[in-house]
Amino acid sequence: MTKPRLFRLWLALGSVFMILLIIVYWDNVGTAHFYLHTAVSRPHSPGPLPTSGQDPEKALAADVDEFLEKLLSAGTKQNILASKKTEQPAPSVSGRPVLGNMEESVRGYDWSPRDSQQNLDPAERQAERRSVLREFCANASFVFPAKERSFDDIPNYELNHLIVDDRHGVIYCYVPKVACTNWKRVMIVLSESLLDQGVPYRDPLDIPREYVHNTSTHLTFNKFWRRYGKFSRHLMKIKLKKYTKFLFVRDPFVRLISAFRSKFELENEEFYRKFAVPMLQMYSNHTSLPASVSEAFSAGLKVSFSNFIQYLLDPHTEKLGPFNEHWRQVHRLCHPCQIDYDFVGKLETLDQDAAQLLRLLKVDKNLHFPPSYRNRTASSWEEDWFAKIPLAWRQQLYKLYEADFVLFGYPKPENLLRD
Repeated sequence: MTKPRLFRLWLALGSVFMILLIIVYWDNVGTAHFYLHTAVSRPHSPGPLPTSGQDPEKALAADVDEFLEKLLSAGTKQNILASKKTEQPAPSVSGRPVLGNMEESVRGYDWSPRDSQQNLDPAERQAERRSVLREFCANASFVFPAKERSFDDIPNYELNHLIVDDRHGVIYCYVPKVACTNWKRVMIVLSESLLDQGVPYRDPLDIPREYVHNTSTHLTFNKFWRRYGKFSRHLMKIKLKKYTKFLFVRDPFVRLISAFRSKFELENEEFYRKFAVPMLQMYSNHTSLPASVSEAFSAGLKVSFSNFIQYLLDPHTEKLGPFNEHWRQVHRLCHPCQIDYDFVGKLETLDQDAAQLLRLLKVDKNLHFPPSYRNRTASSWEEDWFAKIPLAWRQQLYKLYEADFVLFGYPKPENLLRD
């Protein structure tokens, strides 16, 4: 490479570095702290430097990545998730290679909950859950929509469930109907995102509900492109490498029951107008309906669970728009095959998992997860709820949510899928 070309390349690199330094130091939402708070980050070994034979643009991108990683690595200590050191390689499924389509890929798989073994301590339980997740994400025979795309292929609007706390180096993917209200409260306390309101909340339960689900309260990945432009994906990927990422899941069918109960059995004006009215018109032949949910409930006009399942299975539903987040599949909300989550919690073990996660984040001395409520939809209710749902519908519904069952180790509901 001639001297003028070298000079131009270094001039371009210097300009990029200056822009990034300005971004780091002048961001007004708190991102300026992110290079100082990576004590909970995972150690990173930088990749090989670009060779002289590489394309200059690729070399520039690689240098930018390396620079960002050095910024984010300042002060990095050992990974608090020490359990990752003890993880074993993912076991084969029943000792045999997995063949066939999704249904065939899980045939012969032990559908009993893997984390139900009483002899597993919390670290082993986490290792087991993450092992199952990695195993099926890596299995080429296990296929579901959008599984094979890369992180770069995920549109920004699909990253709106990833909440970032730069102060502690934490990323949380929230899943509605899986204790997400209280986990959002925890993220507000950690990130101090409401300090501009003049209230330094320390107890998650003190945070008013109107703040919890207000999109302006949280810094999410889909907001990055507006702030950092073409550098947003670089920053996202570096934070995904360095920060501790977690999500909480629950049995997919039980989550559907919970969503139905809270959105259609209770008077909810928004869900009545947007979802209940079309369901009642299409599946219950009601041509004229009251304008308000209170009038509809007084007249006994409510969406049935059967209407709800019919709506989910209707091929026209997603042609009009993606599933609402309360019943959208977890793998579509959190992209577990593109993002390597450090912690997978479950609602079924919420109290234990919450305590373990806060210990791993080293915030348990100053922060406690709100006590869990006890009127959760029990998985034992599944048979009662699905008793009047035709077998063919149950089988179709399972196919629709099968990826969530398999990826997160939930038992296949055989009793619902046969006569």
